[in-house]
Amino acid sequence: MNVLDQLPDRPKILVVRLRSLGDCVLTTPALRLLKQARPGASIGVVVEPRFDAVFAGNPDVDSVLPPAAGAVWRFGAGLTINFHGGTRSLALTALSCARWRAGFAHYRHGQVHNVKMPRAQEILGVERQVHTAEHLASAVFYLGAPRAEIPRACLFARPARRKRPWAVIHPFAARPDKTWPAGRFVAAAEHIEREHGLEPVFIGGPGDDMAPFARHACVSGPPLEETKSLLAGASLFVGNDSGPAHMAAAFGLPVVVLFAISDPVVWAPWKTRAEQIVAPEGMAAIELERVAAAIGRVRGKA
Repeated sequence: MNVLDQLPDRPKILVVRLRSLGDCVLTTPALRLLKQARPGASIGVVVEPRFDAVFAGNPDVDSVLPPAAGAVWRFGAGLTINFHGGTRSLALTALSCARWRAGFAHYRHGQVHNVKMPRAQEILGVERQVHTAEHLASAVFYLGAPRAEIPRACLFARPARRKRPWAVIHPFAARPDKTWPAGRFVAAAEHIEREHGLEPVFIGGPGDDMAPFARHACVSGPPLEETKSLLAGASLFVGNDSGPAHMAAAFGLPVVVLFAISDPVVWAPWKTRAEQIVAPEGMAAIELERVAAAIGRVRGKA
């Protein structure tokens, strides 16, 4: 169904994303394809305020809206694309009062959508597992965007300035079973400094314990804009499978990411020089030597 061709000359298109950090970053390739297909469109993204900065400065996004009924209704969308699928996003999609309301057919309570999109595999003509960026981009293709290569994720920030070139290390994750032991991150930081001449800079959220990494530079609980700037100027990223890894990939950094329970096919860094170290038996099974070797390869020094 070519919905995009049925919209007026300068349409308003609303994308409901809500959260989380990695999902927001991996929505940006779909937004780029949408803007390329309808360059005159005004595109709004509905997202929780803590993730506003993901879309700040993005030329494909004209408005960033809070997940509030009034804001969504006032936007006046002709097409709303629901990329979230939960009950809150369904309500917001309905409240947008858009003529076209698109969501994947597997979403629960899909009666809100009058455009039900099939599986990404069906849209893309494949039967393999697809990456999250491919899944989201497939929706834009289904709605009428010309088939094209799915671009890298896009973030925009002025690079930070430091006295020496640096590597960003993110040693935290949402769950303990996604987290490499802190002592091994410290050892990896020492390897990075010794063998690659990069200053290790550890980043963490407001509630994260930075004490194990105190011998190195630490940035604790920075605003997302500051994290973007730090990544924009970095030379390397090493970390657990989490949102900052996708941010690093969006800036084109060499990336090493450690996986235990997440599927790296679905959540690998998208379109950057990267290595995924997978340990289904648990993160403690990943030895420092594997990480050091992966760093050497992504840095072109293996």
